Amino acid sequence: MSADANAAAGSPLVLGIDDGTTAVKVALFDAQLREIASARRPVATSNPAPGRVEQDPEEVLEAVVDAVAEVLPAARGREIVAAGLDHQGESVLAWDAQTGAPRSPIVVWQDKRGSEAYDNVALELLGRTGLPADPYFSAPKLSWLTKSIDMTGARLGTVDAFLSDRLGAGHATDASTASRTALQSLSAPGAWDPELCDAFAIPIALLPRIAPTTGDLGTLRHPRWGDIAIPLRARVCDQQAALAGSGCVRPGLIKATYGTGVFVLAHTGTTARTDTPLIPTVAWQSGGRTEFALDGGVFTAGALLEWLSGTLGLAADPVALTTLAATVENSGGVRVLPALAGAGAPYWRSDAQAVIAGLTAATTPAHIARAALDAIAHRVADVIESTGDPIDLLRIDGGLTNDPLLCRLQADLLGHPIERGSTDATVTGAAGLALVGAGLLPDPTALEPLLPATERIFPTRSATDRHAERTAWRAFATRALDVLAE
Repeated sequence: MSADANAAAGSPLVLGIDDGTTAVKVALFDAQLREIASARRPVATSNPAPGRVEQDPEEVLEAVVDAVAEVLPAARGREIVAAGLDHQGESVLAWDAQTGAPRSPIVVWQDKRGSEAYDNVALELLGRTGLPADPYFSAPKLSWLTKSIDMTGARLGTVDAFLSDRLGAGHATDASTASRTALQSLSAPGAWDPELCDAFAIPIALLPRIAPTTGDLGTLRHPRWGDIAIPLRARVCDQQAALAGSGCVRPGLIKATYGTGVFVLAHTGTTARTDTPLIPTVAWQSGGRTEFALDGGVFTAGALLEWLSGTLGLAADPVALTTLAATVENSGGVRVLPALAGAGAPYWRSDAQAVIAGLTAATTPAHIARAALDAIAHRVADVIESTGDPIDLLRIDGGLTNDPLLCRLQADLLGHPIERGSTDATVTGAAGLALVGAGLLPDPTALEPLLPATERIFPTRSATDRHAERTAWRAFATRALDVLAE
């Protein structure tokens, strides 16, 4: 065996655990973030009533445990020195403090319940968070839980706190996640705001402790993993993990993750910007330093393709739908407003519903499929333009970026190149931040050289065509939202 091979055989490993909305992904990496093994487990969601989206907490936990158990043998005796856990942001639940048994389903970020809780929160008070009054965030859901179930002996939190608690690392979260709740002030990241908690009628004592994003965060254990104890060295919101996994670790870098929705984050350094329709959010707390990002969510993207193919039956599955979209030159005049879960940034219209317009007798499923891809690309352009800053490059990741047509449409509508990196930037970012937390990297900026882009896609449309198409889109979106408001 060569000296290099001997070094590789003894080099440390790091684990990334990504609790996504539709699937749990786990990957084992070496210290250079080269993937050794991975596993994926789907997670079901249910819609028990209009506006309600739920998951089974035990199913999510089992998916994590099972996926980790699958990749552990690939370590082949090498030490796993760190794990990073990311999760689906604003989703919340309640569970028993003694047994860990769920007291509620996971109330998923797309869920609309509890929005009336904002009626009791003064705009000036909510302004501390930098967030709009939208049920997307955790506080109204947590408020609904406190009013709907017996909270005696219970704990509240986001999914990371539940998983950490059940796997032995304690009832804790991080500042990036807390910044998504509407219970943490921008001026005091890392602490719950007592006045906000009182306004939403959420007892602080039931909420998890807020720890830094990276560092010594405890140890993960489970009987199915044998006697292996995995040091937890990063815990972070999923989109912030994707920001790190895209290499967007310096101010001015911007990424978009295309999954159930599309989430755009622009790194803003140590400044929390409040001068745009996008929302300021904590990127991470690491090494005593808090860094921020601007965030804009398109709540319906992959979910739109799932609905069109599954519920409406336009194709066998989302991949077949995107293949169908590529068979036509354009949408044939069809327009889609992708708002199955409301319209997020920059509109912030939680009451919005999806719209399909421009149907004629000549419309085919291919035209609707193409209009859906057009709509996703337009909505991402809406968000990026709302940053107020010129961009030279967008870094993209997520499952939908495997579709070449969507990538080309996105570059054309932005008028700038896009860089495609790892499809699984989220789980990679969780692992990368764990390397920082374990002291194997000095800080998050050291991730950038480890995460090169795999492809650069250039725009092909003229500026005149792009301007005309964007103008037509804005007019359609405005009309569609106005109709829904009537």
